[in-house]
Amino acid sequence: MKKVEAIIKPFKLDEVREALSEIGVTGLTVTEVKGFGRQKGHTELYRGAEYVVDFLPKVKLEVVIADDLVDRAIEVIINAARTGKIGDGKIFVSPVEQVIRIRTGETNEDAV
Repeated sequence: MKKVEAIIKPFKLDEVREALSEIGVTGLTVTEVKGFGRQKGHTELYRGAEYVVDFLPKVKLEVVIADDLVDRAIEVIINAARTGKIGDGKIFVSPVEQVIRIRTGETNEDAV
């Protein structure tokens, strides 16, 4: 099993969620986050004063899936989240050693 984490633009969340559902991903966790990469924030004007917004709003998706679904999940996230502009985000893939469903005690693939 693998944990796929994707940092994407907030307005792309619904597209990514729908795309993952279509390939059989049954659940995911979403967190509103802030950060910056090459985008390095931007300058805004508020009531005549200029100020720098260092951290930009992003959404972090986390999903634990079977190994055979990882490549397809990455592909659909990229296709759904891409705008072609700087700040589209990143995807991180990590191994997951064990999963336990608290309610039933199911483990690993059965718990996902």
